[in-house]
Amino acid sequence: MSFLERTRHDHVLVLTMSSPDTRNALTGPDQFEDFERTCAEINDDKSIRAVVLTGAGSAFCAGGNVKDMRDRQGLFAGDPYDQADAYRSGIQRIPRAVHGLNVPIIAAVNGPAVGAGCDLATMCDIRIASSKAMFAESFVKLGIIPGDGGAWFLPRAVGYSNACLMAFGGEPVQAEQALSMGLVSMVVEPEQLMDRTLQVAQSIAANPPHAVRLTKQLMRASEKASLNELLDMSAAFQAVCHAEPDHAEAVAAFFEKRPGNYRAN
Repeated sequence: MSFLERTRHDHVLVLTMSSPDTRNALTGPDQFEDFERTCAEINDDKSIRAVVLTGAGSAFCAGGNVKDMRDRQGLFAGDPYDQADAYRSGIQRIPRAVHGLNVPIIAAVNGPAVGAGCDLATMCDIRIASSKAMFAESFVKLGIIPGDGGAWFLPRAVGYSNACLMAFGGEPVQAEQALSMGLVSMVVEPEQLMDRTLQVAQSIAANPPHAVRLTKQLMRASEKASLNELLDMSAAFQAVCHAEPDHAEAVAAFFEKRPGNYRAN
């Protein structure tokens, strides 16, 4: 069975990490390949306009397998060269794949998101948390560092100071504190989490898909582009948008006060 179970809600794809017995820990190549393959398939399927990622059971994702760390197995086997190579060809496939998605991805954080699980949440564009959610950038508690890109994603999610507070101390951050520092966009009761997240995803999916994809490209580019570079890119993208049939449909829908009927692809 695939680690990422898929459920479609019209143009929204829900991915559920489905290993509740391990608290959805990220432990092996099958999972890394599943993320990589799934993200590639999403990018190829133009009918998908938004993605939701959540976890089965009580946890969002418990991160790496501490027993494997102790026993020097799997990702943690071999000498330092072997381990560095294992990270590059293993778990680091996940941030590259998730960051490369061309449609918005929303994390529905249903419970603890620890270590690599916390980083996985920050790889998503939007985070919505259950009141039972908890976030911990806890690598230092085990004498290691965020090896899956957390040092890149976390400061972009919460700012440098808050990222350092989480990464240097490794202490858990509860849902309301996560909301106050901007780590999540909203906190809801557990029974409302998926409904509220789907509402957000469906509101995104209801917009002209080309405009959403290009907006996401601009948001990603803003992480490293200068203002002038981003303005040039924005001008080029805007010209493309004005030429798109869905733009004319969106304008017509605006004046006719009705939902837009956009192309399936």
